[in-house]
Amino acid sequence: MVRQDPPAFLDAVRWDERGLVPAIAQDARTGQVLMMAWMNREALAATVAEGIAVYWSRSRRRLWRKGESSGHTQQVREVRLDCDGDTVLLSVEQHGGIACHTGRTRCFFQRLDDGGWVIDEPVVRAPETIYGAGNGHE
Repeated sequence: MVRQDPPAFLDAVRWDERGLVPAIAQDARTGQVLMMAWMNREALAATVAEGIAVYWSRSRRRLWRKGESSGHTQQVREVRLDCDGDTVLLSVEQHGGIACHTGRTRCFFQRLDDGGWVIDEPVVRAPETIYGAGNGHE
């Protein structure tokens, strides 16, 4: 088996002490921020190679391809790195219109209002119909 060197663009990223970088997924059409997740070197390399969002699950301690259990994949249109090199921005086409494991369009559905958090976006599809009774956090 031939060993391939990792892509050079990975060296420009400022990985944290755990080898992770925050990755923000933004709707390519509307500009709406859909979610934030973590990537390690392998996840970012796979995202670029496959053209779909691949993240690092801190709870499962493994790579996860967004939509692997829900079918709500993120087709990557563009990858950007911020000025400090410590945050990745993915411009994505969100398939199925649901980015959040709660069944909502995006993960940022709570708004601070008068000192308290208000849920101001509806559930598009009940999580149990997407993941089953276990409501698998994607």
